[in-house]
Amino acid sequence: MGLYNKYILPTVIDLACKQSSSMLQRMKVIPLATGNVLEIGIGSGLNLPIYNSENVKHLTAIDPSKELWVKNIIDTKNLPFEFAFTQAFAENIPEEDNKFDTVVITYALCTISDTNKALAEVRRVLKPNGKLIFCEHGKAPDRVIQKWQNLINPLWKNIGGGCNLNRDIPFIIEENGFKINDLEKMYISEWKPMSFNYWGTAKPY
Repeated sequence: MGLYNKYILPTVIDLACKQSSSMLQRMKVIPLATGNVLEIGIGSGLNLPIYNSENVKHLTAIDPSKELWVKNIIDTKNLPFEFAFTQAFAENIPEEDNKFDTVVITYALCTISDTNKALAEVRRVLKPNGKLIFCEHGKAPDRVIQKWQNLINPLWKNIGGGCNLNRDIPFIIEENGFKINDLEKMYISEWKPMSFNYWGTAKPY
């Protein structure tokens, strides 16, 4: 799987994440980011053009995959806000406590190995009055689709870089010290096992 993960998987992930349905979802949440922002799992930088430049002062981005990040086509030197990228995992964010006004996670919680540790790190680096902005695919509400998700998930996870189809996103967020303020959810495409989306904002408590 070494060659696959290094050379093929980044392209597959990039193509999947830039589908029009997913990009429309990103546009619903990314403009909500304000102040000093941390984006977890920036991937190939698909969110970069969507940030509201009037509201963002500085954007710090992390991702464990440099192979995916190099697919970024945005000239980060010309962004209308300060920007820095660091290769890092969400479970060990290399930033100081209480630093960020906003943390953004889009289509990344599905692949994070230890979501409890990652969200503990998010709480650590967020200011007490900061906010978490999220947009994720996950566990569907229909039992038939859930059965398909559970059946497919082991193979999907193996070929999809650790992506899980069946994570209960709101539950994961709320069990790790966050209160969800706004939550919306719906299927965004015809292939239902991967298309049930949750998006909104949450506050640490």
